[in-house]
Amino acid sequence: MADLQYKIIVGLEIHVQLRTKSKMFCSCALEFGAEPNSRVCPVCLGMPGSLPVMNKQAFEYSVLAGLALNCNIPMFTKWDRKSYYYPDLPKNYQISQYDLPLSEKGFIEIPLESGETKRIRIIRAHLEEDAGKNVHSASSYSQVDLNRTGTPLLEIVTEPDMNSGAEVRALAVELQRLVRFIGVSEADMQKGHMRFEPNINMKIIRNGKEYRTPIAEVKNLNSFRALERSVTYEAQRQLSEFLETGIEFGMGNKTTRGWDDEKEMTVLQREKEEAHDYRYFPDPDLVPVELTQEWLDEIKSRLCELPLKKQLRYVQEYNLSDYDAGVLTADRATADFFDEVVNAGGDPKRVCNLLTQTGLKITKEKNCNITDLPVTPKGMADLAKMVDEGTISASSATTIFEAMVQTGKQPDVLASELNLVQKSDAGELESIVDQVIAENSEAVADVISGGKKEKKARGFLMGQVMQKSKGQANPKVVSEILAKKLK
Repeated sequence: MADLQYKIIVGLEIHVQLRTKSKMFCSCALEFGAEPNSRVCPVCLGMPGSLPVMNKQAFEYSVLAGLALNCNIPMFTKWDRKSYYYPDLPKNYQISQYDLPLSEKGFIEIPLESGETKRIRIIRAHLEEDAGKNVHSASSYSQVDLNRTGTPLLEIVTEPDMNSGAEVRALAVELQRLVRFIGVSEADMQKGHMRFEPNINMKIIRNGKEYRTPIAEVKNLNSFRALERSVTYEAQRQLSEFLETGIEFGMGNKTTRGWDDEKEMTVLQREKEEAHDYRYFPDPDLVPVELTQEWLDEIKSRLCELPLKKQLRYVQEYNLSDYDAGVLTADRATADFFDEVVNAGGDPKRVCNLLTQTGLKITKEKNCNITDLPVTPKGMADLAKMVDEGTISASSATTIFEAMVQTGKQPDVLASELNLVQKSDAGELESIVDQVIAENSEAVADVISGGKKEKKARGFLMGQVMQKSKGQANPKVVSEILAKKLK
């Protein structure tokens, strides 16, 4: 068989809907699920004589995202018209940015399965307006809903630095976490807030000669699963087609393809247009945007410690598992609350267990953030300290946490009210241990003999002490007393 080596090459275009209340160039409200064509006006419908006005917040959100992506932020940018005809584009052009985007030449770090990170370069991130939506629910004709027309979109374009479907998925997941963390997008894919378009081709070396397959762009993917699987499928399709057709396969043009989720395969749509096909030119109705240093510094001041960096810090400084650190940094509210509790004196591992095992369960049930609960960072730190000091058991901490949410009371008060304070008085506990030893001579003999039954017998005796103390005995103190008496 001929010598064959190959490598998947993937770049990604991501459209992120910004979390503004109104559209990009008009005051129409953004509302998911509103009655079709009820959130439109002469500007977003492209009526003659209507003039667009830039949404300042959308621009600032985009600059903030560019900074988070380590991009250069030019002080001057402009708006361009991207001309094409489609039923959901009422103006027959889209207001976008062509040669002077508002951010460029950045990078994002993504976590790999090996535990390392990989740097993916960002070519540019520019701001534009969204098109409407074609609706195909009618049996014999299509309809158009223009509510989405004019929605502010940040388009992020990466270099082709990814080499597997798993890496592409990792970037998408990390980018979703990042834009949520800095507050520029809800990034809810079920509502179309994030859409992905991977550009995939193969580098193939056969008998010492290098070939490149034509790039295929898979359009409008709105789930991590579809994104990863489409990349994996398309790479395999290109490799198989190359092996069937040989060198002639590399002569084709760039194509766009759709993803059939049921058949789990890509489907050819059309040959891809080039930039000159869109006839870009500066929009005459919009003035360029000139950033001042003061304005840029104000936007920079909104940046926080980014999620992946925070996650790695939790692993390194607090010795948390990568999984737990990832759960804590899945949203900014939880991560910030965790930091505040630790700063208030809570042990990081103990606080992590309380938040991930109980706190997030409660917030999911109540459909809220951790900061919406009537629990203060100091209260949570005090609860963690009570467990570490042996005042209460770990299981009691869960009960108290839930009671704190219901009542707003402090943990020490609830521990007393719920009779959950552990007994640590050695004299009192020693009498209970003596009684258990006297009543369970067989288990005592098994412990003293040191045979196979020792561990089970010791656990049995411990259980008897806990039962007689009604669960209030401090297990650590009891264990010490048992060890002393059963040498």
